[in-house]
Amino acid sequence: MVENKYVGSIEAGGTKFILAVQDTETGKIVAKKRIPTTDAKETLAKSIEFFKEHPVAALGIGTFGPIDINPNSRTFGYILDTPKRGWSGTNVKGTFEKELGIPVVMTTDVNASCYGEYIARGKDDSKTYFYVTIGTGVGAGAVQAGKFIGLNNHPEMGHMLVTPYPGDNYTGKCPFHGNKCVEGMAAGPSLEGRTGIPGEKLPRDHKVFTYVSYYVAQLLFNAYMTMRPDVMVVGGSVLNDQDLVQVRGFFREFNNNYVATPDVDELIVRPAVEDNGSATLGDFELAKEALKNGCLSNPVDE
Repeated sequence: MVENKYVGSIEAGGTKFILAVQDTETGKIVAKKRIPTTDAKETLAKSIEFFKEHPVAALGIGTFGPIDINPNSRTFGYILDTPKRGWSGTNVKGTFEKELGIPVVMTTDVNASCYGEYIARGKDDSKTYFYVTIGTGVGAGAVQAGKFIGLNNHPEMGHMLVTPYPGDNYTGKCPFHGNKCVEGMAAGPSLEGRTGIPGEKLPRDHKVFTYVSYYVAQLLFNAYMTMRPDVMVVGGSVLNDQDLVQVRGFFREFNNNYVATPDVDELIVRPAVEDNGSATLGDFELAKEALKNGCLSNPVDE
């Protein structure tokens, strides 16, 4: 019999799955494993094996997408049409529920990260939290009054349209929008696409990081004008702390003193959870919500 004090997390990324188990009494992670994201059948089977070895009472999943988060939909809990080969139409939520026999709550990876930041920063329901990741792709999520923004569908802010930086003639990496969206111009593959050099091997003073900072600042400015969040967290591996100085500078330029903002140095920040652990923390908390409220992809009122 599974003890309720253990909950599980899957941070389901396009290149790796990070599996973890938390003891809810101590808050400590008691088991953790990283597996490569291959085809759906193999990756889910390895994940299921892990949780059969380390049983949990509920499971939270933050996954790459797009996914169906509408509880009334026939494909609730499925990954929808995705560029990730072999994953479109995969019933992720249902597979884990069937194989493990536990409540499973599933949302996007960025929603899970945003929820983790909401928890780590005090779970203040009077505030709006915004999280964007700049990595292999670009995605964003928001938590307002303790609830995700997006009821029947989740945001796809990585494909928000942008204006090219002067002199940036890159045609863009996005197969749908080319150089017209944030992901096509700022995600990790765009670095090598422009230079022929993997992003992690580029010197940090390379002009490509100015370009990326410019596009990320556009996304943040547009999101701020839409939701007026109290904190905007920039995660992912592409930008570092120094790059955020440029991001904040561009944000100030775009705003041009139009609306009052908090101190931009405190508004646009890096994650509060170390080692990119925001999504795992968010997953754990969502799993606890699943135990209390049922298998919903969105936290609900008691």
